[in-house]
Amino acid sequence: TSALDTASEQIVQDALDQAAKGRTCLTIAHRLKTIVHSDKIVVLNKGRNVEEGTHDELIALRKNYWKLYNSGDSSST
Repeated sequence: TSALDTASEQIVQDALDQAAKGRTCLTIAHRLKTIVHSDKIVVLNKGRNVEEGTHDELIALRKNYWKLYNSGDSSST
């Protein structure tokens, strides 16, 4: 979805969310806004799992995910 405008990206994301209902879905994302509602988020650093949890749990840790989410990079949030 990186090349889509905001409105088109939302349409695609809504379709993906609908298709994923009741299924296990693996999402690899650079834009964190696409995964904030995921049941489980795994944060990798140099190929290693450094954190995992829900968005709220990872924000509360104030570690890697928190830094990425609060980096101010519009492509991440």
